[in-house]
Amino acid sequence: MAQQKGRGAGDVLVLVGTTKGAFVVRSDKKRTTWKIGKPHFPGESVYAMAYDGRGGRHRLLAATRSFHWGSVIRTSDDFGKTWSAPDRQNVKFPEGSGLSLVQVWQITPGPESDPNLLWCGAEPHALFESRDRGDTWTAVPGILNHPHRPKWTPGGGGLCLHTIVADPLNKHRMAVAMSTGGFYRTDDGGESWNARNVGVRAQFLPNKHPEFGQCVHKVVHHPSRPERLFLQNHWGLYRSDDWGDKWKDIANGVPSDFGFAMQMHPHDPDTVYIVPLESDGFRCVPEAKLRVYRTKDGGKSWKPLAKGLPQKGAYECVLRDGMSADTHDPAGIYFGTRSGKLYASNDEGASWAAISETLPSICCVKAAVIGG
Repeated sequence: MAQQKGRGAGDVLVLVGTTKGAFVVRSDKKRTTWKIGKPHFPGESVYAMAYDGRGGRHRLLAATRSFHWGSVIRTSDDFGKTWSAPDRQNVKFPEGSGLSLVQVWQITPGPESDPNLLWCGAEPHALFESRDRGDTWTAVPGILNHPHRPKWTPGGGGLCLHTIVADPLNKHRMAVAMSTGGFYRTDDGGESWNARNVGVRAQFLPNKHPEFGQCVHKVVHHPSRPERLFLQNHWGLYRSDDWGDKWKDIANGVPSDFGFAMQMHPHDPDTVYIVPLESDGFRCVPEAKLRVYRTKDGGKSWKPLAKGLPQKGAYECVLRDGMSADTHDPAGIYFGTRSGKLYASNDEGASWAAISETLPSICCVKAAVIGG
């Protein structure tokens, strides 16, 4: 795609974290031409990014990990021109916990009603909370001291808490997903957390349906219908209509129920996007055809979206945070691959075009609309 200049209300930012730094990609609301900025934090891995536009600010957050400084959440209030210091160890386990931070896997802004609140998910399994816009972070005790913690085991990516879903209608309810641990929900503001994995299969365990221990890869929901959750598992595609109390299989018409990425449509609670992979042993798209699958009926059926994507020799993989959407109408959908290709659709997936095919290996993609 050609490049363009300028920035203003309605422009789209696509934040791309890679194994060798982060990139801020931007376009206007037409999303036909793109400008890719220079790499930030070159040589450092960035597995989580976020844009926080609440309260009139324009804050970028990036979870960087370097051999020298370790894992740090860094912030920028000028679209990446300057960033907070790399040696500010703002995400730390409390003394006496016996735990040390390996990596931050997720950054999630809180509700509009509480513009200073953010959460992040970390490795080893932990949920942190910030009450000052991401400057300092505190571990949530209910997860840190959970009685199941000694039995949580690492997935392929490590002991990671990678997904945070909050209830916009009830400030006391939120949920997290862990690999491997499963899906846990709190209804009392984080004091207690209960496993909510009924119906989710743990294919790799002797007991296929344990209370916890499932390797959840991603969970999404729509704010207009927060009790309906969609879950991509390590083997398994599910939906819950009761905040995770029970789950049902919705892998109807997909080439594989294994995958990582899952993205909710920003305006339609029945529409979800996924990128299936062939298997846990061969983590590439089935038949070497790069296809995004979309359901528009809450998982009753799925349709492949492939116009503009390579359909031969595409041995691609998309990670759990490698897909995102903007809030324009029609919505823009974005995803990045482990081979460094970044794709965009400005028509909700009907057609695709490459923004770049030469980035480093992509770990996360987060889209946002400035002022929207």
